[in-house]
Formats: sequence, structure tokens, C-alpha cells
Amino acid sequence: MQPSALWPTLETLQLWTQIVGKVRLSQTPWLNHGWHVTLRVTARGLSTGLIPHGAVDLELEFDFIAGTLVIRVSDGGERRVALGPGAVADFYAETMAALAELGVACRINLTPDEMAEATPFPEDRRHRLYDPEVARDYWRTLVQADRVFNRFRTRFLGKCSPVQLFWGAFDLAVTRFSGRRAPLHPGGIPNLPDAVTREAYSHEVASAGFWPGDPGRGPAFYAYAYPAPAGFDKATVAPTEARWDAALGEFILPYEAVRTAADPDAVLGAFLETTYAAAADLGGWDRAALDCEEGRLRHPRRVG
Repeated sequence: MQPSALWPTLETLQLWTQIVGKVRLSQTPWLNHGWHVTLRVTARGLSTGLIPHGAVDLELEFDFIAGTLVIRVSDGGERRVALGPGAVADFYAETMAALAELGVACRINLTPDEMAEATPFPEDRRHRLYDPEVARDYWRTLVQADRVFNRFRTRFLGKCSPVQLFWGAFDLAVTRFSGRRAPLHPGGIPNLPDAVTREAYSHEVASAGFWPGDPGRGPAFYAYAYPAPAGFDKATVAPTEARWDAALGEFILPYEAVRTAADPDAVLGAFLETTYAAAADLGGWDRAALDCEEGRLRHPRRVG
């Protein structure tokens, strides 16, 4: 299927995740690098995890199997919002009404982040398309990427992010840190305060993730470093299908190259490892202190 056929559903879903993510943002104290706003992959979709709200906690989960947004409160309350074609304004109104009925009403920032079109949610009356099978395929891709990313995460002793979905850029990401401060980020990301970007990139990173694409570009895995060390764009990385994208400032591995590989895990693993090695080696990271063997089932990591 062409990216142009997938994107209407993915754009709708991105706007919905922004509404749900902003509920978490409105109720959760700031955590380093914006990790408090993200969504996590679950056995049925994407979840906020527990969100504090006074005397109770709540959780919002996109259930792509049942085709609903499920809102649960720790006092036993539950509401569901159906996922289907329609206006973003209607999804927003139904979600806010469900929260109010459960006694956990909240106010969110009404403008989408990091998107060229920034119509406030209550004013977005355009009819949006939504194909539940496209959404389920997207989620199944996230499930597999989450598994490989978490395996990659076990090979690092330093500070490392969880595997998490950032609803602004709509990418699933995992980020390793050298432990050193980074130069002040220039900012300039559309519809995102520079203060947020600068806090997110306060320290040196080597980051990788999965992005579902847009009307002109298909889904792809990516890897970048901030700050990018000299020569990073010329580094040799694997597999052969990976390439440097000068416009994006990152390495790109088309999703199709992974999906059609005889061993998809090995292909994606090679991309993660070689792009990290390029960033770390060229950036002078202390790899002897930061790297470790891959985690094994039921075996504690060896020390000494």
C-alpha cells in the first residue's frame, strides 16, 4: 500500500494520540526529556500508563483490537470512546465528556504539536478517515519494533530512555546518553516551544526509532545523534539499504527492507548497533564504561 493511502488513518490517529497524550501532560509533573508525556505499546494498543488525578489515578488506552479508547479510573469507573471516521472535534468532545463523567475532568492545551496544520481540536470539524485495519497493522509494527528496541536497550549500562511513543512527531523511540551535557539546541520545531526542545536535548544522545511516514515518504526506522559528531553523516552503517538523509539529518532504513528480510530482527539490530557505534565512536563516548553484553533470560548481568 502506498504511503498516501496509509496516511489519512495515521494522521487521524496522531491527532487522537495528541489529545490523549495532552491529558497525561496536564496531570503529570515534568520528567527529564519529556518522558512523562509519552505513550507505551501494550498488548492491545497504546496506553498512557497511570496518571495521578487527586485521590484517584486514571489510564487511557487505545484498544486497536476492540476499536475503542478505554478510560479507566482507579475507583473502578470506566468509559469507552469508539474509534472511527469523523471529526477530531467530536473525538475531543467525547473524550473530555467521558473524563468528566468519571470525575477526572481536566483541561489540556488545545493546539496540536509538531504538525504543520495546527487547528485547535474543538475547531477541527474536517471529516477524517480512519481504517481500523491500517491502525491495527501500525500497532502490530510497533509491537515488533518495541521488542527489538528493548532487546537493544539491554546492551547499555548508561542512562537510556524507555521505549516510548512521542505523539508530537508520532515516532517510537529509544535513546542512549553519553552522560555529558550537550550544546544548547537551536529549537525551531514547528508548534513546539523551544524550551521543550532544549530540555529534551540537554545532554548528548544517540537516538533511534520508527516513524510511520507521511504522504510522500513510506515508513522507516531512523537513527541520529545530537550533537552529530564530525563525520557521522559519512559513517558506514548496516544493512546496505540504510542511507544518510541530509534533509532529515539522520540515517534512514526503509521499513520494507526490514519487513521483507529473511531475518528482520537481525537486519534491524544491525542498523541499531552500527548507527549507535558510529555516534559513540566518533563522539568519543566512554564505551568501555557504557556498553555491556545483551541481557539473557533468567540470568543476572555478570559483574566483577
